[in-house]
Amino acid sequence: MKPLRTPQNSYRPRAAYQRPPIRARVGLAMRRSMNFGAFGDIEPAIQARGLSLAPMSTGDSSLTVSGVTVLATAQPKDIESGALKGLLVPGGSTDEEGVAALRILIDAARAKGVPILAFGEGVVQTARAVGADPADYADAPAIVIEGDAITPLADMAQLVSATARIG
Repeated sequence: MKPLRTPQNSYRPRAAYQRPPIRARVGLAMRRSMNFGAFGDIEPAIQARGLSLAPMSTGDSSLTVSGVTVLATAQPKDIESGALKGLLVPGGSTDEEGVAALRILIDAARAKGVPILAFGEGVVQTARAVGADPADYADAPAIVIEGDAITPLADMAQLVSATARIG
């Protein structure tokens, strides 16, 4: 007679979490005090959609966030070459040097025609950098810029839809 299988003596291998394949790399404009406003931490949502984040410096060559030092792995030339398929602009520090460096990244993304996603305080700065009236988007928690179109994003479903178009 076979012994009964019980949770103590049965073995079922657990299915390992598999990250979706990377379909595109997007630049992340690293900024002091960076945040994604109402969206909170978007990195898991972005990665779950097959996008890989490439930190880009807007000042210091590295940035320490919550005790972890993040090194820049991408530059504006990576947008220009087509290696990066989008740009994420979180809210953050508004010092002159950082804003000027951010403007270089936004200009490179616009010239190449890659989508730009801006969050929190980064919405107003990005709208201003592309020549739009920042007051039109001051209440939006996020925006996506595709070509000449600027679309406010109000929730995670709209963010997911915008990230699906990157690549």
